[in-house]
Amino acid sequence: MDRLVGLGDFLRSRRARLNPEDVGIKGGGHRRVPGLRREELARLAGVSVEYYTRLEQGRSKNASPVVLDALAGALRLDQTERDHLFALASPIIVLGHGGPEGAWQRVSPLTYELLDALKADIPACVFSYCLDILAANQPFRALHMWHDHRPARDDSLPRFFFLDPNSRALYLDWERVATDVTAMLHFAHGRHPGDPRLNELIGELLENKDFRRLWAAHHVYERASGTIAFHHPIVGDFSLHYQLLRLPGDPEQFLFVCTAAQGSLSASALERLAEWAHNTGPSFP
Repeated sequence: MDRLVGLGDFLRSRRARLNPEDVGIKGGGHRRVPGLRREELARLAGVSVEYYTRLEQGRSKNASPVVLDALAGALRLDQTERDHLFALASPIIVLGHGGPEGAWQRVSPLTYELLDALKADIPACVFSYCLDILAANQPFRALHMWHDHRPARDDSLPRFFFLDPNSRALYLDWERVATDVTAMLHFAHGRHPGDPRLNELIGELLENKDFRRLWAAHHVYERASGTIAFHHPIVGDFSLHYQLLRLPGDPEQFLFVCTAAQGSLSASALERLAEWAHNTGPSFP
């Protein structure tokens, strides 16, 4: 989990996704592996091949911001990928929760009030940069069929997606959402490479073949909104729109809220789910 190894893996993965034609290189000839060659990327970034090779092999500890910016441009990184590159090369640990690395983040009373104030049919939760579920309202737990007495360790989006087979039945587009979860975890690891809780989680998940495959792709992004399709054992199939918001009091905590268009079939499904949860109580099957 060394950050310099992570830097090299990330650079290789971004180099491999670029075709020579993408960057104006013609007549590249037959290539045994996809993507740009090291010398081609080094030339585009204006650095020596030897220096770039040391970076990719994890043998250079002091890449300058100018070099990193040039590499980001040559690799056509978006803003999130660029931030990830800088974090891997020269990490600055951002502790929004006011505690040591690996400490359990605490949700503020105002955030709990916000969750309580949401309608009874709006699933919402707060999760940390490790993607631990720090707080969740009853609709969210009913959506995932999570009872209130689950061990805190199990309230984790990555563990749910890769270690709980129920996730594949619940999420109709499991592959896409699991890819999003892995990309956010990659981004978090770049910012918090020394976090023991995060490293323990990643080490545990690497035992799973699907996580290993998605992790090796080195996708890095934070998807702020979208649509998720569900197949729920109680109310059937429906889709929800979601928004992901950073909480103003702690930029390392995220509010995740799901909604459905008023009068839609999905809104009716949420109403039935809320009614079922209210009648069933906290001990979901």
